[in-house]
Amino acid sequence: MKKKGIVLMAFLAILGVQCKTEKKAEAKEEAATAETTQETSQANTDGWVSLTEPGSWRGYNMEKLPSNWKIENGVIECFGEAGDVGGDIISTEQYESFELELEWKISKAGNSGVFYHVVEDTKYHSPYQTGAEYQVLDDVGFPDPIEDWQKTGANYAMHVANDKKVLKPVGEWNSTRIIFNNGKVEHWLNGAKIVEFDKYTDDWKERRNSGKWEDFPDYGKANSGYLGLQDHGSGVWFRKVRVRRL
Repeated sequence: MKKKGIVLMAFLAILGVQCKTEKKAEAKEEAATAETTQETSQANTDGWVSLTEPGSWRGYNMEKLPSNWKIENGVIECFGEAGDVGGDIISTEQYESFELELEWKISKAGNSGVFYHVVEDTKYHSPYQTGAEYQVLDDVGFPDPIEDWQKTGANYAMHVANDKKVLKPVGEWNSTRIIFNNGKVEHWLNGAKIVEFDKYTDDWKERRNSGKWEDFPDYGKANSGYLGLQDHGSGVWFRKVRVRRL
């Protein structure tokens, strides 16, 4: 009897510990679920929308995502199989005033870009003919001579980055933020504001009407349009891409 009693008491003790462990696990799971729900609710309140799902992007002048891109596990990967034109993708929705955040890394000697206010029309072969571009480049390893307006963070062929710019080495993730708010534009790189300008000024018009854009009469005319990611023949990766309307 004593042995049976001891065994029974031990069994009950183990059962009690197991019940407590299961209850703690359930409580932890419930807390995690509540936290996730709260974060989702907060994200919805703040207006942020994730753009890391396959349905968030499609090819420029196409209905689906082209084969030179892959979206998987929250990462948007460009294989760099296109040339200067024909391989870019655009968002499925259009934006006017917005805030865009993302992280990116690029292959050695790589070249890419992030577009906004892109106009889609079959008379254009690429987003850069109409949309502004936040340049993405391997500034250090790019093989050809480049000007400051061609380097990472620049408003391509319009405004150069300031001396607060710090670019991480090839293979490391950089963070980018682009804000367009009623014509006032900011480019951020790794937590620093590196470009700032007002589109609705004479200075912008002078820059627009000279240099590279003389051959592209519709560049910068639109104040709303699609977001875009560029395949310029280089491997490039994007993640944590999200946008909200302002």
